[in-house]
Amino acid sequence: MSIYIINKILSDTVTSKINMMLSEAYENVEDGNFDDALKLYDSALKIDPTNSNIYVDKGATLQNMGRLKLAIRSFDKALSISPENIDALLNKGATLHSEQKYSKAIECYDDVLKIDKKSAMALAYKGLSLGEMGKLSDAIKHFKKALSIDEHYDLANISKELAQDLLKSIKSQKSKTQ
Repeated sequence: MSIYIINKILSDTVTSKINMMLSEAYENVEDGNFDDALKLYDSALKIDPTNSNIYVDKGATLQNMGRLKLAIRSFDKALSISPENIDALLNKGATLHSEQKYSKAIECYDDVLKIDKKSAMALAYKGLSLGEMGKLSDAIKHFKKALSIDEHYDLANISKELAQDLLKSIKSQKSKTQ
């Protein structure tokens, strides 16, 4: 057998093993067994430490566990390997949003929009962060833009309606006090 064929067989075997580990980790996450999932992600990373998607999945699991600083580290590691990894950027932004670091979250969403101008998720998430910062008009614009891309995107639709109601309420309060 040639070296090429042997390397191909080894590579396919390693890939298959990693895929089985990731599948099992996914099932653990679905069942709420986050610690078991993290062990599988760490084992997979020992085999393939340059796989940015494993870091994203690990970060999302840490995020679900409320371990936000570790989640951000995992997303940063994924981004050091693959700087345009949209999943890493979106998840990092969502984690920063959870930490009430809205401006930094918006930077992540803006990075996604530089890669994919039509990312409804990045637009809606940016709208959520803008809304938390009190920039309701800007938030509504982002929700509407997300809906123009994906008219069935519930997060954008519900958030747009809430922001519009809040904006109406604020305007109504201002008119009563004048």
